[in-house]
Amino acid sequence: MKSALHKVLHPVAGRPMLLHLLASAAELKPARQVVVAGAGRAQVEQAVAGTGAVIAVQGQQLGTGHAVAQAHDALAGFAGDVLILYGDVPLVRADTMRAMVERLNRGDEPRAVVLGFRPDDAAAYGRIIADGQGIIEKMVEYKDATEAERAVTLCNSGLMAVRSTDLFVLLDQIGNQNAAGEYYLPDIVMLPGGQSAVIETEAWEVAGVNSRVELAGVEAMWQARRRVEAMREGATLVAPETVFFAHDTVLGRDVVVEPNVVFGPGVSVADDVTIHAFSHLEGATVARGADVGPYARLRPGAQIGEKAKVGNFVEIKQASLGEGAKANHLSYIGDASVGAGANIGAGTITCNYDGFFKYRTEIGAGAFIGSNSALVAPASIGDGAIVAAGSVVTRPVEADALCLVRPEQVGKAGWAKRFRERMMAKKANG
Repeated sequence: MKSALHKVLHPVAGRPMLLHLLASAAELKPARQVVVAGAGRAQVEQAVAGTGAVIAVQGQQLGTGHAVAQAHDALAGFAGDVLILYGDVPLVRADTMRAMVERLNRGDEPRAVVLGFRPDDAAAYGRIIADGQGIIEKMVEYKDATEAERAVTLCNSGLMAVRSTDLFVLLDQIGNQNAAGEYYLPDIVMLPGGQSAVIETEAWEVAGVNSRVELAGVEAMWQARRRVEAMREGATLVAPETVFFAHDTVLGRDVVVEPNVVFGPGVSVADDVTIHAFSHLEGATVARGADVGPYARLRPGAQIGEKAKVGNFVEIKQASLGEGAKANHLSYIGDASVGAGANIGAGTITCNYDGFFKYRTEIGAGAFIGSNSALVAPASIGDGAIVAAGSVVTRPVEADALCLVRPEQVGKAGWAKRFRERMMAKKANG
């Protein structure tokens, strides 16, 4: 990846790849989750803190079989089924994991279940030769395969399910007599004295990431599927290919999302909302019937009330807009509460930061804030109050009061004409 960040922590849809995988596995309610990590494990430990997963350390990287063997102590006393997954293969669904475990416990009780797939281009993937019941007759690396074996389209993803009582016994039997001198996990499948089975999934689900190019490809696959899901659940995406979701984006029914909208993590949008073009939302809640954008930015802590309006080039952070409130143009509302039905004029700024601390602004229901106003927090604008355009508010404004903070206008008749004549004469005399 050519990165200081551990490979498995690079994000897909705003969530590290490893956490995608752990979240899917968690749906099976596993008794234990073990993450085997070598180089960069401090980053991995920090990332999985709070997930219930424990870290097993692989001091030397001696192959996939050797990596799995490092989980021995973490699984001591565990008698159950083990799923072996890869942190850089993030899209595996919980249903697929469940199917692997179910196949492991069928009547013929294979000692291992391998997850296979059929890519459009089998390329140099290892092949799986299996009978009509999915019993594996042979697994072979591409470089060792015959022409007939290379013609087989069923490929090995490397993901497996194995009973814990068998796993480490099998690992003890494999060697490292190969060009790389490594212990390969797939070697347990073909050991004598038992049989293994294969089940299949779609190729996208087992796509791995070893470069930023492949990371972008996995992101594209995830986004494409999420867009289809959103539309099937009742949202309209005007130009689906231009909309980007986070892993936890929630959209209600009859939501309309116009082109070039980006959802960062932590966004929930209720029914009947319109998100206009070129808007960016992150950590925000949008209530029913609200209207956002175009070119709006909702930052973490933004709460948009029912039928409220956030217009073009408006930024909201750690602030709420009450029901029917409007901020239509060119405003920043931060660390604030805007009451129901209030109107925020163009160019309004809540001055919430003094370089050291943040302060709040409270704007009451039905208040009207004139254009180009600066509300210096901590500020309080009462219900129904009017702040005249161009005001710099530094003291509380009572309910239903007018706040006017600007010099008295002075007009001097004919002054502009005399000024122009004087300047033109000066220029002519140059």
